[in-house]
Parts: sequence; structure tokens; C-alpha cells
Amino acid sequence: MQEPIIALDHVSKSFGRGDKVVRAAHDITFALHPSRTVALVGESGSGKTTCARLVMREHQPDSGRILFRGRDLSDTGAVGLKEYRRAVQMIFQDPFASLNPAHTVDFILRRPLTLGQPHLKGRAVDETIADLLRRVELDPGAVVHKHPHELSGGQRQRINIARTLAMGAQVIVADEPTSMLDVSVRLGVLNLLNEMKRDLGVALLYITHDLATARYIAEDILVMYAGQIVEWGDVHQVLTNPQHAYTRLLLSAVPDPGIRFDDPGARLDPRAVDVIRREARLLQDRVVEIGPNHFTRQAA
Repeated sequence: MQEPIIALDHVSKSFGRGDKVVRAAHDITFALHPSRTVALVGESGSGKTTCARLVMREHQPDSGRILFRGRDLSDTGAVGLKEYRRAVQMIFQDPFASLNPAHTVDFILRRPLTLGQPHLKGRAVDETIADLLRRVELDPGAVVHKHPHELSGGQRQRINIARTLAMGAQVIVADEPTSMLDVSVRLGVLNLLNEMKRDLGVALLYITHDLATARYIAEDILVMYAGQIVEWGDVHQVLTNPQHAYTRLLLSAVPDPGIRFDDPGARLDPRAVDVIRREARLLQDRVVEIGPNHFTRQAA
């Protein structure tokens, strides 16, 4: 495996003060490698977005280190931070709010191109914009002069992906990028992200609560609850042999067409769910290796 582009090393982040402190992320360690996807899964409020913002440098960690190609970002000067901002890009959940409605597709792509690749001038910029649109499977002639309100949700999300490429992204943080799209177009967006990973060597952090999507797009998975990564490793090993009670709870919530609703044995006991949540909320600092590239946390 190649060296990671980004690595989080025992990173923690809390908000508030006194007895009102919220431990949003505790002892987070993972790495993003070229041509690989890490899926970060968990329910709302588990800390996924905080992790994404730490990777994007929107939050500064309280402790731990964030490394970019082996360099500690806390020691990096302004030039290094500019390089980081160009290299690490985000695709947002809402394709309808993430594009400026006053700008055309041409402007949306031209501005990051001229900022990220200032050597491009004149006709070379036009040709690069057309190439970017073709790469995300859009017809340049049909969309380049349109405004976002003239595009479908799937087309807008493809424009968002093209915008990350315009900046020369090496790492893409995708925050549930298909959750607001029609089911009929979700697979196309996922396949496009897979192509970028394969053809361009992009590292992808894919945030989702959908385990089926995580299994489809990722090589590795991080299961997060109450600010901690409670189980992690190879996506197929974790999802087929879950060891942490919370991972099993997540899997039990995935609809199974083979289960009959009139079978009492197939129903989740709400009391058991509450017990699992209370146990998962405890600080779990002992790491247990289940197998090659499969780990879980337990209370010490």
C-alpha cells in the first residue's frame, strides 16, 4: 500500500466548557491512501461531521496530529496550508445549496481552475472545462452556460465533483453525496467516484449512514459512535463479522426482505438497544485485533 496522503494521529476535539463539554471526537486515528476509499459510518450525532471538518481543517484539534504527506500541519507555514487547501476538497450533501445560483457552470469551474492551476490561460481554460465536464459524463455544450437551477440534482452533484477536480484534488471528503439524489441516479455518482479513485489516484473519505453504500464504494470502514471509532478495518470483514455491539446494532437496522414482520423473534428489543447505546457511550480505550486489518474497541 502507498504512503498515506493524510493521516490523523490520536486526534481529539471537544466543544463547550465546564460540565457542558461535548466530546465530539476522541482519539481518532486513521489514514487516507491514494486510490482507496475509507467509509466513515454511524448515526447522526456520532461525530462523523466533526471528523470531516478536522480533515478539512475547519476545526483545529485539541490534541493529536494531522499529517499531510508526512508533514505535521501544525508546523506548516502559509504556503503549505494553501497547498493543503487545494489538495483536500469536499463534496457536500446538498447539491441544491452547494452551488451559487447566480453563477453559470462555466464560472463555477473557471474560478477554481484559474486559482488552482494559474498556468492555464485563455483557450486552454475553455478546453480544460470541457474535459472536466466530459469526465463527469456531462455534455459541455449542453450545460456549460446553464445556471444551477436549470440542472437536475444528479447533474449538480457531478458539477460539484468536477469542481473538486478543477482544484487538482488529491483527497475528497464526500459527506453523504447521494442521500438527496433520486435512487435512479445514485449509482451513477458512486461509479463516478470509483472511476476518479481508480484513474486519478484520489483518496476518498466517504461519510454515510448507509452500510450498503459503504460496502459498495469502500475498501476500509470506520464505525463511529459517541465520538469514538468503535470498530474498523476491511469493509467486508467488519460487515460480515461484526464484533462491536454497536456495529451489530447498525447492521440489524438494515432492512432484510427475508424477515417476516409477524415473527416476534425478528424484532429488535428496544430495551436491548438502550443497553447497547449506554455501553457504546462508555470510554473504550482497549484495542482488540480480531484479524488482519480488523480491530474493535472494548472497555479497559
